[in-house]
Amino acid sequence: MERGQIKTFEDLECWKVCRQLRLFVAKEIVPLLPKEERFRLSDQILRAARSTTANLAEGYGRFHYMDNAKFCSNTRGSCLEVLDHLITAHDEGLIPEEMLERGRELVNTAMKWVNGYMNYLKKAGNKSTVKEDPAEYLTTDNQ
Repeated sequence: MERGQIKTFEDLECWKVCRQLRLFVAKEIVPLLPKEERFRLSDQILRAARSTTANLAEGYGRFHYMDNAKFCSNTRGSCLEVLDHLITAHDEGLIPEEMLERGRELVNTAMKWVNGYMNYLKKAGNKSTVKEDPAEYLTTDNQ
């Protein structure tokens, strides 16, 4: 594959970092939560984490860049929802500080990439083919 060419949502760097967040929640956070939280906090945080990648995939499948950007906006909301659930889990003594901080780092990284991708989509307009150069849309002012 040519560098920067996007053939599927799985090629999007923002999807890849959201996937890291989703895996962190599923494999490292949820197993730490007590069984009584299975249908409460565990379910909520896992749904929010899954929503980060699912929204990027769905947006990628839309024909118009503004539709895609709307789903990216949903992804940002889901990232922040994950962070809020992590804060709640920490506040209630369910996860240690280190796990909260690792989660915060993953959320912040995901937000930067998604913000950058949204900026890229707005600049690209309604072009039918999206080509991605991660350096093109990941800048310090995307925070």
